[in-house]
Amino acid sequence: MSKKVVGSIVLVFLCIFAISAVSHNWKMNDEPVKVAFGLTNGNLIEESINYQLFETCGPVLLVLGVLMFGAMIAGICISKEERNEGGERRSQ
Repeated sequence: MSKKVVGSIVLVFLCIFAISAVSHNWKMNDEPVKVAFGLTNGNLIEESINYQLFETCGPVLLVLGVLMFGAMIAGICISKEERNEGGERRSQ
């Protein structure tokens, strides 16, 4: 593909993302609101940070954690590879 086609596709996607971010109702007030952090009577408050992270977005965090762990292991394995003088790979 030419650079103009790729550039126009990227521009269209950026415009779509910007429009969706601006037009989405984020349910935010104009004034700051204190966010509860902990437990109340042994139960999590639904508006707390803990509930939102681990109960609402838990599966997403699990997938991202596994993905990042795999990326770390792959980076370590790639960094340990060396090349001999003949160009062959040599693992330590």
